[in-house]
Amino acid sequence: MSQTTLSIVIPCYNEEATLQICVDRVLAVANDELALEIIIVDDCSSDNSLEIAREIAAGDGRIQVAAHEVNQGKGAALRTGFTKATGDIVAVQDADLEYNPMEFRELVKPIIEDRADVVFGSRYLKINDRRVLYFWHSLMNHCLTFFSNMYTDLGLTDMETCYKVFKREVIQSIDIKENRFGFEPEVTAKIAQKRCRIYEMAISYNPRTYEEGKKIDWKDGVRALYCILHYSGHTAPALVQFFTYFFIGAISWLVNIAAFSICLASDMGIASSIAVAYVPATLVNYFLCISLLFKHKAQWNEKAELLVFLTITALAYLLDTGTTIALTKIGLGAIAAKMLASIMTITFNFLGRKYLTFYKSPLPGWKKTENLKNK
Repeated sequence: MSQTTLSIVIPCYNEEATLQICVDRVLAVANDELALEIIIVDDCSSDNSLEIAREIAAGDGRIQVAAHEVNQGKGAALRTGFTKATGDIVAVQDADLEYNPMEFRELVKPIIEDRADVVFGSRYLKINDRRVLYFWHSLMNHCLTFFSNMYTDLGLTDMETCYKVFKREVIQSIDIKENRFGFEPEVTAKIAQKRCRIYEMAISYNPRTYEEGKKIDWKDGVRALYCILHYSGHTAPALVQFFTYFFIGAISWLVNIAAFSICLASDMGIASSIAVAYVPATLVNYFLCISLLFKHKAQWNEKAELLVFLTITALAYLLDTGTTIALTKIGLGAIAAKMLASIMTITFNFLGRKYLTFYKSPLPGWKKTENLKNK
């Protein structure tokens, strides 16, 4: 049997205490069936990590080192490493000692046997023992995996795992945008959209504390949630899209209600208050739509897209205005009437945006803008 070459990308930032041990453990993975290529990417460490990496590489031709002049984050380091990989299979290895590299021998098997294109190493599948640390950190991982699964329609148990193993052509075909820990939900979304064959396997995990050098925090969790919406929203199941738009609509609705209340308090009258309140609500709605849900799907040119969006918004305005005024005339309070009308408008807006404004196949005669979905 011919050897398979495994390229292992090690992003490194201030890991002088563990880098040498980590690389030694990775090198031990090689055997008669598995050759190694190791790519250490130093992300502008302020300690001696880069010097250590270069010393290690000088003594082993299988190791190469890349260095960033400015600190950019784990995602950026992986992006650099992936472009340099030449092996049949590419894997990610953190420069700390939380994961056991020897488990790569098992993780690569589904790919070598051509059963999988991507393999995730799950920390939450059954293992014999595990170190117990932070409840909230673990809960955040479970919640992010849950939301990621909702949008990608995958059944993963550990989306945030470091141990992701790819066919080289798969990972090199993905344009990674995220510079920090948003890499995890982004790459998960994009391999789901490619319809890759994905496997999960149980791995061991020895988490370190923040005092020992753990770097991820709650802000990265917030960014990960944004990345799930941003990279997966446009391909999510329709019901999930509706609830996402309901969330977007709810934010727009709160802006609308707040502006409407301010206008009423200024004695502008119901009709004028509705018109003025619609402006900030529309701006918020459009921004959230293109940021979180529909923009990647759009194929209109920019002017046509905006024209259709404004047309749908104008129709929604007429629906909102007519319903609000009609309800007040039958005796309902102005705020209550506005709330009910807004619920109808949210549903109308979702259908209009999904099936017309940002629809994947524009009507005949409209000019398409290629690659708009990548903007």
